[in-house]
Amino acid sequence: MSNKRFAFALHGGAGARSGRDYSVAEYHMRDVTENARDRLASGARALDVVEYAVAQMESSGLYVAGRGSAPNSAGYVELDASIMDGPVSAAGAVSCIRDVVNPISVARRVMEATPHVMLSGAGALAFARAQGFEEVGEPKKYYTLPIGVNEDEIEDQAHGTVGAVALDTSGELAAATSTGGTFGKLEGRVGDTPIIGAGTWADSEIAISCTGTGEYFIRTGAALSVECRVRAGASLSRAIDEVLADVRHLGGDGGIIAVDSMGRVEMIYNSEGMKRASADSGDSVFVATFD
Repeated sequence: MSNKRFAFALHGGAGARSGRDYSVAEYHMRDVTENARDRLASGARALDVVEYAVAQMESSGLYVAGRGSAPNSAGYVELDASIMDGPVSAAGAVSCIRDVVNPISVARRVMEATPHVMLSGAGALAFARAQGFEEVGEPKKYYTLPIGVNEDEIEDQAHGTVGAVALDTSGELAAATSTGGTFGKLEGRVGDTPIIGAGTWADSEIAISCTGTGEYFIRTGAALSVECRVRAGASLSRAIDEVLADVRHLGGDGGIIAVDSMGRVEMIYNSEGMKRASADSGDSVFVATFD
């Protein structure tokens, strides 16, 4: 392992419900986290590692993102994702994009190959096609219910998101987030995931990814609110606690993962559970869903 400090965390969504078995997702999160740790230890950039981790979760079908997403009220899947490169405050996002395998990678390409931050809907899909990204060939066969979600909950506004944050050995931070949105959502609904400052944030001091009821994270400006509190002198854990309390006050719930420039990691939630994992330069890997 490298002698330089690095840290990594991911979440597989704060929609976990007590009494359900998430062991398959936990095994997958451990595998992704171990690979992310090894990449960071070998000198990989934080930006590359968070994209890798989120893409792995999108492709797995185990979470409410990518393959594990449910149809909207019009009967088809719409996907949201965003990514942010802390050192240069660059960001890219897609919203309401249809049938691409890894929306997080399309979001990164928006950041790197266009003057824009977000592309949406048909325009986002046209861009993805022009850039050669892999599409879903047979949507009805491809999409699947994620771990812990039952068929009768498709219209129940169940929620989930995936995300990752990292500090690399060069001291750079990055964050990435992806979701299929709430189950049974209206066609065209956009949550906090693709909105920079609400669902995702990264700068030179902190990287943040949020999961939960997106409307409330938008209304509290959750990710950037955490950053502002830390900048004002609050500890990372206190800043997250305060923002989640604001979310709860409005009627929502969820969780936030973050890593700062010193390698401190926090994974805090006020929902029943949050699928989560972390690793750092001390070689330890932590994986859990509930307390």
